[in-house]
Amino acid sequence: MKNRTKGQLEAEICEAIIRFEKEFMGRGPLETKAYIIEDMVLVRLRKVLTQAELKLAGVPEGKDGRELVKRIRIALLEQGRPLLEEAVEKILEVKVKSLHTDISTVTGERVIIFSLMSIPSTLSKQ
Repeated sequence: MKNRTKGQLEAEICEAIIRFEKEFMGRGPLETKAYIIEDMVLVRLRKVLTQAELKLAGVPEGKDGRELVKRIRIALLEQGRPLLEEAVEKILEVKVKSLHTDISTVTGERVIIFSLMSIPSTLSKQ
Protein backbone atom coordinates (compact mmCIF):
# COMPACT_ATOMS: atom_id res chain seq x y z
CA MET A 1 0.00 0.00 0.00
CA LYS A 2 1.20 3.49 -0.84
CA ASN A 3 2.03 5.50 2.25
CA ARG A 4 -0.82 8.04 2.37
CA THR A 5 -2.23 10.06 5.23
CA LYS A 6 -5.83 9.83 6.41
CA GLY A 7 -6.49 13.23 4.81
CA GLN A 8 -5.11 12.04 1.47
CA LEU A 9 -7.29 8.91 1.58
CA GLU A 10 -10.36 11.01 2.42
CA ALA A 11 -9.56 13.36 -0.49
CA GLU A 12 -9.23 10.38 -2.88
CA ILE A 13 -12.60 9.06 -1.71
CA CYS A 14 -14.15 12.50 -2.35
CA GLU A 15 -12.71 12.56 -5.87
CA ALA A 16 -14.07 9.06 -6.58
CA ILE A 17 -17.55 9.96 -5.28
CA ILE A 18 -17.63 13.21 -7.30
CA ARG A 19 -16.57 11.30 -10.42
CA PHE A 20 -19.32 8.71 -9.77
CA GLU A 21 -21.97 11.39 -9.21
CA LYS A 22 -21.01 13.21 -12.43
CA GLU A 23 -20.71 10.10 -14.62
CA PHE A 24 -23.50 7.96 -13.16
CA MET A 25 -25.99 10.49 -11.78
CA GLY A 26 -25.39 13.21 -14.39
CA ARG A 27 -24.42 15.98 -11.98
CA GLY A 28 -21.81 16.31 -9.29
CA PRO A 29 -22.24 17.83 -5.83
CA LEU A 30 -21.01 21.36 -5.19
CA GLU A 31 -19.32 20.25 -1.96
CA THR A 32 -18.06 16.87 -0.76
CA LYS A 33 -16.34 15.80 2.44
CA ALA A 34 -15.30 12.29 3.49
CA TYR A 35 -14.46 11.12 7.00
CA ILE A 36 -12.76 7.82 7.80
CA ILE A 37 -13.85 6.76 11.27
CA GLU A 38 -12.24 3.46 12.26
CA ASP A 39 -14.04 0.85 10.07
CA MET A 40 -16.50 3.33 8.53
CA VAL A 41 -16.40 5.99 5.86
CA LEU A 42 -18.91 8.82 6.07
CA VAL A 43 -19.33 10.91 2.93
CA ARG A 44 -21.36 14.11 2.99
CA LEU A 45 -22.37 15.65 -0.34
CA ARG A 46 -23.99 19.06 -0.53
CA LYS A 47 -26.19 20.49 -3.27
CA VAL A 48 -26.63 17.28 -5.27
CA LEU A 49 -30.15 17.85 -6.59
CA THR A 50 -30.80 19.07 -10.14
CA GLN A 51 -33.02 22.12 -10.80
CA ALA A 52 -35.82 19.77 -11.96
CA GLU A 53 -35.56 17.71 -8.74
CA LEU A 54 -35.62 20.89 -6.63
CA LYS A 55 -38.78 22.08 -8.43
CA LEU A 56 -40.46 18.69 -8.02
CA ALA A 57 -39.52 18.49 -4.33
CA GLY A 58 -40.35 22.14 -3.64
CA VAL A 59 -44.07 22.11 -4.42
CA PRO A 60 -45.72 23.06 -1.09
CA GLU A 61 -48.23 20.19 -1.18
CA GLY A 62 -45.67 18.02 -2.97
CA LYS A 63 -44.92 15.23 -0.51
CA ASP A 64 -45.29 12.85 -3.45
CA GLY A 65 -42.68 14.83 -5.38
CA ARG A 66 -40.18 14.62 -2.52
CA GLU A 67 -40.75 10.88 -2.16
CA LEU A 68 -40.36 10.38 -5.92
CA VAL A 69 -37.03 12.25 -5.97
CA LYS A 70 -35.78 10.17 -3.01
CA ARG A 71 -36.88 6.86 -4.58
CA ILE A 72 -35.28 7.67 -7.94
CA ARG A 73 -32.01 8.75 -6.33
CA ILE A 74 -31.89 5.64 -4.14
CA ALA A 75 -32.66 3.36 -7.12
CA LEU A 76 -29.90 4.99 -9.19
CA LEU A 77 -27.38 4.66 -6.39
CA GLU A 78 -28.31 1.00 -5.91
CA GLN A 79 -27.56 0.36 -9.60
CA GLY A 80 -24.18 2.07 -9.28
CA ARG A 81 -23.41 0.54 -5.90
CA PRO A 82 -20.81 -1.96 -7.20
CA LEU A 83 -18.86 0.92 -8.80
CA LEU A 84 -18.89 2.94 -5.59
CA GLU A 85 -17.86 -0.01 -3.44
CA GLU A 86 -15.08 -0.93 -5.87
CA ALA A 87 -13.71 2.64 -5.81
CA VAL A 88 -13.61 2.76 -1.99
CA GLU A 89 -12.10 -0.74 -1.78
CA LYS A 90 -9.37 0.20 -4.25
CA ILE A 91 -8.46 3.37 -2.31
CA LEU A 92 -8.53 1.82 1.19
CA GLU A 93 -7.57 -1.75 0.25
CA VAL A 94 -10.35 -3.04 2.50
CA LYS A 95 -13.60 -4.76 1.45
CA VAL A 96 -16.84 -2.85 1.93
CA LYS A 97 -19.29 -4.72 4.17
CA SER A 98 -22.32 -2.52 3.49
CA LEU A 99 -23.41 0.83 2.14
CA HIS A 100 -26.17 3.05 3.53
CA THR A 101 -27.46 6.31 2.09
CA ASP A 102 -30.11 8.97 2.45
CA ILE A 103 -30.84 12.25 0.73
CA SER A 104 -32.65 15.35 1.95
CA THR A 105 -34.94 16.92 -0.62
CA VAL A 106 -35.11 20.01 1.62
CA THR A 107 -31.37 20.76 1.87
CA GLY A 108 -30.14 18.87 -1.22
CA GLU A 109 -27.66 17.03 0.98
CA ARG A 110 -26.83 13.32 0.66
CA VAL A 111 -24.93 11.13 3.10
CA ILE A 112 -23.33 7.83 2.20
CA ILE A 113 -21.92 5.54 4.86
CA PHE A 114 -19.62 2.67 3.95
CA SER A 115 -19.19 0.00 6.61
CA LEU A 116 -15.83 -1.75 6.11
CA MET A 117 -14.74 -5.31 6.90
CA SER A 118 -11.85 -3.90 8.98
CA ILE A 119 -9.96 -0.74 9.81
CA PRO A 120 -7.73 0.21 6.85
CA SER A 121 -4.18 -0.93 7.65
CA THR A 122 -2.73 2.48 6.78
CA LEU A 123 -4.71 4.09 9.57
CA SER A 124 -3.54 1.69 12.25
CA LYS A 125 0.07 2.75 11.49
CA GLN A 126 -0.57 6.49 11.87
